[in-house]
Amino acid sequence: MGLKRFIIRRCIEILVIFFFIMTVLFVLFRIAPGDPVERMVDPSMTPEDAQLLMESMGLDQPVWTQYLYYLKNVATGNMGVSFHYGEPVTHILMNRLPNTILLFTTAIILSALLGIYLGKIAAWKQGGRIDTWMTIGALFCHTLFLPWMALIMIWFFAYKVGWFPITGMVSPAVWIDPDTGWIGKTIDVIHHLMLPLMTLIVIHFGSYLLVMRSSMLDTLKDDYIITARAKGLAEKEIRDRHAAPNAALPVVTSVGLSLAFSINGGALTETVFTWPGIGRELVFAVSHSDYPLAQAAFLLIAGVVLVANLVVDVLYAYLDPRIRY
Repeated sequence: MGLKRFIIRRCIEILVIFFFIMTVLFVLFRIAPGDPVERMVDPSMTPEDAQLLMESMGLDQPVWTQYLYYLKNVATGNMGVSFHYGEPVTHILMNRLPNTILLFTTAIILSALLGIYLGKIAAWKQGGRIDTWMTIGALFCHTLFLPWMALIMIWFFAYKVGWFPITGMVSPAVWIDPDTGWIGKTIDVIHHLMLPLMTLIVIHFGSYLLVMRSSMLDTLKDDYIITARAKGLAEKEIRDRHAAPNAALPVVTSVGLSLAFSINGGALTETVFTWPGIGRELVFAVSHSDYPLAQAAFLLIAGVVLVANLVVDVLYAYLDPRIRY
């Protein structure tokens, strides 16, 4: 099977899976407990006004009619209006998306770079003290409970030491001040970014280190490494120029999928740090029975993950000439 046929087949599979996900989400949100109208109805509102509110949201229609409208809206890119905010869902998510990308993409890339660097050193020093301590540290960090770690970071670095803000993404006083330029605003965002960023790096770099170490150990057994040593190449050159690039292929796959899953914003992380991203908005939408917003957020996550799987498969074929589809 050629690469073009593989991509076409995978695209068809993605469409089928995405349609199945759309249907499951629609059913789940309709059978979930909680009535969005009850949350929005004012106690002073008359029954007639409450009925008009239901009609305006399309909740008075039969379920099958709602489902058909739902499919049509998704196909046309119209994800509806948020029950809570009264704004188009697409507008809400697009406002939150850059915040999520900024935090989690930066965290994943830095975690991967750190993990790859330390992983190749650990594998090169296999069985030594450095390898032992790096492996133990990676396992420890990888098994940390993220909310606990986040609260510890907030308690120490924000509350006790006072180096970073406790929550949020910006300081209102800085952004309201007309004398503050874009440099000052950028520094303010970075200042708020540091605490959740450090937390995510501590939690995630260990998994990349372990993957890189395992892959590196397998690579060091290959014939071309033995040949490179026979040619008299320096050990550092063999490690960095011959072994590490090939050993990093599984890490590249892991990073690609992690970037896709990061679109959900890590609901726990964004909630603990009050970071205004997709994950925090998703938690809010589910807890307030905001069907359009929650469905759109889940569909966005599902779509990105499905496409990312295809991109990673294709990228893997380009990075490793031995792989053929």
